[in-house]
Amino acid sequence: MQKLLTIGAGRMAQAVISGILQQEQDRFHIVMSNRGNVARLEQVKNKYGVEITTNWKDHVTNADILFLAVPPSQQQSLLHEMSPYLTNQLVFSVAAGVGVRELEAPLPEGAAVAWVMPNTAAEIGQSMTLYALGQHVNEIQEKTLLTILKGIGPAQRVTEEQLHALTPVTGSAPAFMYYVAEVLTRLARGKGVDEAVAQQLVSQMILGSARMLSSGQKPKDLIDQVATPGGSTAAGLKVLQTEDLDGMFERAVQACVEKNKEVY
Repeated sequence: MQKLLTIGAGRMAQAVISGILQQEQDRFHIVMSNRGNVARLEQVKNKYGVEITTNWKDHVTNADILFLAVPPSQQQSLLHEMSPYLTNQLVFSVAAGVGVRELEAPLPEGAAVAWVMPNTAAEIGQSMTLYALGQHVNEIQEKTLLTILKGIGPAQRVTEEQLHALTPVTGSAPAFMYYVAEVLTRLARGKGVDEAVAQQLVSQMILGSARMLSSGQKPKDLIDQVATPGGSTAAGLKVLQTEDLDGMFERAVQACVEKNKEVY
């Protein structure tokens, strides 16, 4: 059994731990800590039945995997604190904008690190998670990481540079989709249905559309299936194109990229 020490006990940390416990509970001994919120730790202990500690340093040396689930602004100080205790552990972080090189820099030479970017759908096991590996991660450690991540959904390995560029697409874009859902729900309510019905209409439409995409069909082909030339859907699409929806999404994605650089 491998020992997994988690530093941070927020929503993403809990989503990952929940995914592990649902699929691989006999493979990992989980210890959770954070940077001072004892009440949160007690809640986690009661909910998941994992071991908790208020002093993570007592557990670093005999841990196999270190899961850093603290905000980007706290990463550097945590990494420097952790550095003297590292031997051959795998260290992975879910902090936005904190790439492989930033993880490796404060740690001893040869430290095995991974940068992981899930999204909030991890809470229901449906995240599309991207990850990039440091140069010292071996095959066994990558397999262990994938075992951990499979509990929150599919994972795709990319380069560090790609992860910086793609984080807005897989990590931030769900908020863009929820924004669209909010607008459509408001429009549906304006046609006389109550909020619950309106949300059901929109959520089922999005779910069905996502499943059509997941079937492997190209977005353009799916658009053509809905939008008959000269029809009402085509008229609506023309408005979106005229208003430069493509450009709006490009600018939104780039704004996320730039903000991630500022945060760290």
